[in-house]
Amino acid sequence: MSVPASGQPSDGGLGDALRLGRGMRLRLLAAVRALLADPSVAGLKDAPKLATVVLYAKSRAPKGEKTDLQTSTWGAELGRWLGVKESTVHHKVLPALRGSGAVRTRVVTDAKGHPTGLDCLVMPLWHARKSGGAGHALALSKAELAVLLRLIEALFGPGWAPKDKEPTPPGLLAGRRGRGAATDRLGLLLMVLSTRASGWLQLCGGSVKAKEGRGAATLARLLGCSPSGARKVLARLTEAGVVARQRKATGTRMNGRGRVMMLPVARAYGRTLAPVEAAQGAKAVFSQRPAGAVGDQAPTGAAGALGTPGVCGAEGPVGVADQERPGGAELHADHASVANPVVPVQLSGGFSGEGRGGEGRRPERVCVREDQAVGGETTVAESAPPVAEVGPLRGEKPTDSPVDEQSGKRAAGREAGGRPRALVGGKAQQRRRVSLPDDLGLRVALRPVAGLWERLSGWQQDRIEAAAKAQVKRLAGMLVRPETAPQLLADRLTDRLAETGGEALVTGPFGWLTHRGLVQRPACSDWRCDDGIRLDTGSDCGACGNVIHLRRARRAKVAAEIDRELPGLGDDERRQVLEERLRAQAAIEAEDLVRRREQAAAEEARRDAARAAARERDQRERQAAAADAELRQALPCEDCGQDRSAGLCEACGYRRRTEALTVEAGMVVATCSADLDDQGDVAAVAARVRAALVADIERARHEFLELVEPGELAEDPALAASATAFAALQAVQQALPEYRSSALNRLGRTEEAEAEARRAYATEQNRRWHKHNPNGADAIAAATKAADAARERTAQYLLAERLEQLHMQAAARTGTTATASWSDRLPDLAMRPLDGDTAGAVLV
Repeated sequence: MSVPASGQPSDGGLGDALRLGRGMRLRLLAAVRALLADPSVAGLKDAPKLATVVLYAKSRAPKGEKTDLQTSTWGAELGRWLGVKESTVHHKVLPALRGSGAVRTRVVTDAKGHPTGLDCLVMPLWHARKSGGAGHALALSKAELAVLLRLIEALFGPGWAPKDKEPTPPGLLAGRRGRGAATDRLGLLLMVLSTRASGWLQLCGGSVKAKEGRGAATLARLLGCSPSGARKVLARLTEAGVVARQRKATGTRMNGRGRVMMLPVARAYGRTLAPVEAAQGAKAVFSQRPAGAVGDQAPTGAAGALGTPGVCGAEGPVGVADQERPGGAELHADHASVANPVVPVQLSGGFSGEGRGGEGRRPERVCVREDQAVGGETTVAESAPPVAEVGPLRGEKPTDSPVDEQSGKRAAGREAGGRPRALVGGKAQQRRRVSLPDDLGLRVALRPVAGLWERLSGWQQDRIEAAAKAQVKRLAGMLVRPETAPQLLADRLTDRLAETGGEALVTGPFGWLTHRGLVQRPACSDWRCDDGIRLDTGSDCGACGNVIHLRRARRAKVAAEIDRELPGLGDDERRQVLEERLRAQAAIEAEDLVRRREQAAAEEARRDAARAAARERDQRERQAAAADAELRQALPCEDCGQDRSAGLCEACGYRRRTEALTVEAGMVVATCSADLDDQGDVAAVAARVRAALVADIERARHEFLELVEPGELAEDPALAASATAFAALQAVQQALPEYRSSALNRLGRTEEAEAEARRAYATEQNRRWHKHNPNGADAIAAATKAADAARERTAQYLLAERLEQLHMQAAARTGTTATASWSDRLPDLAMRPLDGDTAGAVLV
């Protein structure tokens, strides 16, 4: 098999994609090997491994502080890259990647909820960016990822034919599909990356089995499979026309050393496959490499590395000889194939500051001027701000500072002396805190999102801390044990992270925390519901269960109607009709919800207007009551004529109450010691009681005067009159209970009370639990107690009835209306409207 013998590199996309510089080729080979050696990828089959490599090449490189490393694809498209069917991708490739943790995925849907794509994140790349930074083998730059993707497209890309654009031809193995296609594609990629500019595959050393050969052993080490399996892969690649195997002839006509040429690489560099020649008379297969040419043996900093002209720094000029091992040279063992090759960092100009990676800041405990970045050959730039996470290397063009999300202005660094520099708006930049807040409850609540907390700015951390504190306070108010509120919020954040796919898929930490992580998401009208879980009990929300039950019942009802109205529909047509009717029903319910919300808003407005009118009316009533009270306060006393006494001074009020209690005491005594029909007898009893009370009043007055200094009451006659009147009132109030008790005792000995007591005694003795021994001690005690209670009730009844009779007689004599009892007065009082103070308390 031969290639074009023109001796010049081929033009076009395929040749450009395969002409890789030595530094670029080794960089890509190290990245692919590191990816395949990751613990989450190493144990997988070849199809998931190849899917990981493809998704890794399609990933977006980070830019500045943005760490959006994910890529978008879909199952059918990924199957075209792997050479398998879409069902294989969904059943064997993606489940294996998710199960091992190599890739995290998230389904992308449109406005109607239909899936339109799949966001994928290669976790080894994310961990490499998070831990190792720019120095990790997987941390390729944007240009390097683009070169790797272009190489994969040239080898086995599916090809595209977009409208109004130039078509992208399919790769070399695009037609190789089915069983073993992923293995062949992965082997081809690893072999191309292990092939030098000469086109010859760099074979492994050491002893190998003669049956398989050194080429199969090399491919077995690259794929991590057995030599026999690699021999089959090599045979398929040879049959596909991308690999050529050859043995160098010897003078003894025995088989010489075997070699493997990667024909796409050879064509890209314009190489020709020469015929087999004898060892002793043979010259170099290719023309001798010039002394100044650049190739695999070129030094790291020489031309022909990443910085050489051409596509990705192509290795060496056309027609350079291949410096292979002589035919009689002894084979030596290579390094272990499981170890990742160490690729030296390509320095741009030999500056000492380039060894720090992608950060332009100075190391700790080093002088201040050590971190000054060079903007040109002689110009020294300003010191890089300490808040910058990714800065330029020395000798490179400095990039802009990160942008603060609060104001959109360029972040201000700290001035000499440690004080924050003011921003444009006059507000000092807040310093970012690496650790969580000092409050123990907030530390517990925010522990699941500690990684997101570190990615926030100082202003954002303050906002998140305030929002978390408000959520903890809100949760504590609805829990039986408020101390568990921080842990409950931590569980919510853990569930939301698991729902998102982990911290790696969170591209905007501040927006995610404020709009998705911290907020409560009730799935029903219950304010204690959060994603279908009751916050106070931790159990499933009953209201959500009712909503789900109603929705399922509605769906079953609509399905039954479709089966009845449209029999014979296929599954797809039936599903489409069902979805259309459910959407129509949902639209009707949405309109009804809007209508009910408008009605509720109108009702709330009406209630607010009623409350406002009630408050205004209450205010007017209070003002009128205050004016009436002021007028009443200006009235003189009706009894003594004292000015501004509201119609009755304090002393006269005490005297009126004393007189009323005196009359009441006389009536109480008359109920048990006088003939109620004889007015003279009642009057005589009342006179005796009044005389006794007058004597008690005089005695109380003398005792009060003895306790007071002689001239103390003379200074204020109104105070002296009020004090003596109050002393008289207290004397009558103390005597009235004694008169009532004496009357009850005497009424309890009347014939009516005794008769009632005897009936109660007999009734208690005749109860069923005393019938077996009615004259026993327990029966006698219970009967006696019942008789005493009946006697007391009868006495109280007689007292109340006779007092009412006396009040009616007194009202008849004076021509006034008798005061009704409370049982008669309460219904009328209940019908009266509330006063201003009470009405205001109810409306608030």
